[in-house]
Amino acid sequence: MGFSAHRLTKVARTTCAPFTAVFGFSVLLTIIFVLYQPNRGPGDLQKLGWQSWASISPKPVTGDKVTIDNTTTQTDGSGVPPGTDWWDVETPEPEIESSSLPLDGWDPLMPHDTGLTEIAIEKCYIDPQFVTGMCEPDSTTEDDAIKGKWVRVGPDLNAGTSMSYLHLYYRRTRRLDVPLITELRLLPEGEEPQSMSTIWRKVPRSTRTGTMGLPPQFLWYKAEKTALEMSEDERKNELITELDATFGEDVPWFGFEKLTPPTTPHVQNKWTSAYITFRRGVKRPPRAPPLHFSQDGKFRILQVADLHFSVNQGACRDTILSPCEASDNLTSTLLAKVLDAEKPDLVVFTGDQLNGQGTSWDAKTVLAKFAKVVTQRQIPWAAVFGNHDDEDGDFKMDQLRYMRGLPYSLVQAGPPDIDGVGNYVLKVKSADPSKTHLLTLYFLDSGSYSDGTFDLFGWFHGSDYDWIRQSQINWFLQESGSIDPIERPFTPDGSKDLASVWKRQGVDQVTPDTKRLAKPNALMFFHIPLQESYLNADVDSSTGKPLDVGISDLEGKGSAKGNAGFFEKGLMTALESNHRSGGVNREVKVVANGHCHITENCRRVKGTWMCFGGGGSYAGYGKLGFDRRFRIFDISDYGENIRTYKRTENDEIIDQMNLVGDGAPEPWEGV
Repeated sequence: MGFSAHRLTKVARTTCAPFTAVFGFSVLLTIIFVLYQPNRGPGDLQKLGWQSWASISPKPVTGDKVTIDNTTTQTDGSGVPPGTDWWDVETPEPEIESSSLPLDGWDPLMPHDTGLTEIAIEKCYIDPQFVTGMCEPDSTTEDDAIKGKWVRVGPDLNAGTSMSYLHLYYRRTRRLDVPLITELRLLPEGEEPQSMSTIWRKVPRSTRTGTMGLPPQFLWYKAEKTALEMSEDERKNELITELDATFGEDVPWFGFEKLTPPTTPHVQNKWTSAYITFRRGVKRPPRAPPLHFSQDGKFRILQVADLHFSVNQGACRDTILSPCEASDNLTSTLLAKVLDAEKPDLVVFTGDQLNGQGTSWDAKTVLAKFAKVVTQRQIPWAAVFGNHDDEDGDFKMDQLRYMRGLPYSLVQAGPPDIDGVGNYVLKVKSADPSKTHLLTLYFLDSGSYSDGTFDLFGWFHGSDYDWIRQSQINWFLQESGSIDPIERPFTPDGSKDLASVWKRQGVDQVTPDTKRLAKPNALMFFHIPLQESYLNADVDSSTGKPLDVGISDLEGKGSAKGNAGFFEKGLMTALESNHRSGGVNREVKVVANGHCHITENCRRVKGTWMCFGGGGSYAGYGKLGFDRRFRIFDISDYGENIRTYKRTENDEIIDQMNLVGDGAPEPWEGV
């Protein structure tokens, strides 16, 4: 039995009409909210590139204006003034949401912009860092909610002066209705701030509690305005946002100020001075620009080996200087003189920045000053660890984090799953717009000691030196394998148009007599030398003499007894080119070590130069008549030529030699 025409028409009316209405309304909404755009459409955000659609940002027809050093400059629309070098374009610092930072932990590197409400000082006979809640100031739940919980400042003000511990504590809050601290004073007993009023509060316990023979001294703080009552300028420049303590007479941590007088004055051969330090607002350390060659293809590295700095001013060793006191200061003065003469593009500290041996017990104090003359000159710097750096109890990872918090630092932590701390790679690029990778710098942690003991005071005494482990060999080979070959010798690109680069590659690669594809040359830095550093040197084919320049016979071998085979399995394996026609040239041309203060030669072993820095510090051991010195690596011709020499404390330049490139000995042809 079928439907009649009348019934079919009726069904169509009852079903199609609502469907048509819904469909039409949906189409209308799609047109209004999806297809319609108030600009010229998504096509403006794309353009047809070579082989693909490339997403780009729409650019204004006319140039923008940017302000640099308070000067308004017309740009080409990209936000960068014409003629600005690519490394001078600053990347904005990532904004840190202060509300995400914890309020109940002390960390002087944390960029808190929140203020402090209250300060206390507490004495303890047990180290409070090992017993939670011991010796903390009294508090209530209500005070914790309003003023913040008590936070202990890490350094012990009584370090080295008393059997008891003395720590600063403070409260921190984000509340807008609580008065915040903007001023501090240290005054003798019986004295008060001149502008004494109810807004000044005295910390009841003396900053010298527990130290015999010193008159009491009290900390006063001023908390007058709430965050709501402060102007933006007051919050940035007057609000005290962190407390710390430092030891010795040198500079405090970056961004901090010393509160004088010291809580403990320096007494020769008795104890080192201690200072309360404080930070106003947030002080971000200036960042190092990307490493790059000059426009004419030059790059200079200054190696600083074995500073051996201490918490105090240090003691001179093995020098004819008389009188010689405050060795750390004398070394800094010498290093500043060398920096001004050489004007390096990069400074590399090759280990034993800290003296260890019981004199660098507060690593942060030493790290605040060891690179001071470098950062004052705004020179980028890198560092590796030596065997003495972590002897006095401060872990390398903590030290590395502090070094990363210093101005112009390029130090990196490296992968956490391999041996050592601070295994990383830096790349030096060309000055032209192509930013071609022209030089590789490897940094490795050669360890400290393979075994040893702790003494009564918790200081470590090692017996055998450590060595580079298998996991580091694997990491190095992986990093080396990830580096792309470049066309060498490099020719700078004079235009931002990549077409010239493509053309040069397409034409010149077929002329191997003038161009070749290979990885960039590389230098490597670590502290403890390899056993192979003491093997017989290669022989110069033109003179028949060993390729060994400098002093190497004033002390015994400084290498470790153990060896995982880094020379054979790492350095000898990583070649410039893996192509069978690429030859046997090693990627790493130079290995630079510290550790041996009166060994400062460069010796080529199986094609790789093994160079020592020689001691540059009056605090490290030396030898009478052996001048302190620093090694320089002068790289030119866009990474093709590597020259080295040393500059002594008497401003003499010695042992100039070409290691690689023009004028250098013939490459090693062994297998």
